[in-house]
Amino acid sequence: MKQRVVVVGAGGQLGRELLRTAGPQTQCHSLDRAQLDIGDPVAVAATLASLQPQLVINAAAYTGVDTAESEPAAAFRVNAEGPRNIARWCAQQSVRLLHVSTDFVFSGESSRPYTPDAATGPLGEYGRSKLAGENAVREELPTALILRTAWVYSRFGNNFVKTMLRLMSERTSLSVVADQTGTPTWARGLAEALWAAAQRPQLCGIYHWTDAGVCSWYDFAVAIAEEATTRGLLEAPARVQPIPASAYPTPARRPSYSVLDKSSSWQDLELEAVHWRVQLRAMLDDVKESPNE
Repeated sequence: MKQRVVVVGAGGQLGRELLRTAGPQTQCHSLDRAQLDIGDPVAVAATLASLQPQLVINAAAYTGVDTAESEPAAAFRVNAEGPRNIARWCAQQSVRLLHVSTDFVFSGESSRPYTPDAATGPLGEYGRSKLAGENAVREELPTALILRTAWVYSRFGNNFVKTMLRLMSERTSLSVVADQTGTPTWARGLAEALWAAAQRPQLCGIYHWTDAGVCSWYDFAVAIAEEATTRGLLEAPARVQPIPASAYPTPARRPSYSVLDKSSSWQDLELEAVHWRVQLRAMLDDVKESPNE
């Protein structure tokens, strides 16, 4: 019998990859922003009750890091109140929940990868709203699994890789921040990690998932230029200039170091670590095959 799964946030880049990678034993119901306002507890309860899922994956999020500084109520409605509403319904109905969170719950002051139990300290409204969402989920449903991730990209939606491809096709050079360090995450690999978690109902608590390795935004941009040129997605590699974050001020402060420790995830999900550059190549191949998405 197929497992009935509801994917909330199905219109986003992770949501779309979740739908693409669902296995044959999964019956997926997708809910995007237009179909469900997760900040409305009545709508959440009614919609989920009508679908009767055995598992809910919450990939919905307010992801505007900078706009959250001027719209904190909107960020908290989606990132904190929404997860609470979903978790409360799941708790009442004994339904499992997988919830996606972010590296922005950390301050970035560490010099070593953050473990799932490391002290949090978000720098802005986005990170605070996501941390509030984590706490709400844990409070309402202690058996939920929370998966933090970082620097997510795919061929869908708006993300750093697609922005770089567009800018590099328009310019011969551009400047990219070189003193913020983390790890890129292809949404396809993140989706596969979530499906692996779905198959292990005994797992709960906080886990981390990104691709393997470490880089700066500058390193990432250089790799995009090189790999995209090799694949014919760019006529010539753009010249990428490293700059400090201070030279590119933004409304929100960002962690200078947000590498996540994935060792428990690799072990418990029984998945191999794949380097971010390998995943970048796979994503660019995906873009080349479907250039209009």
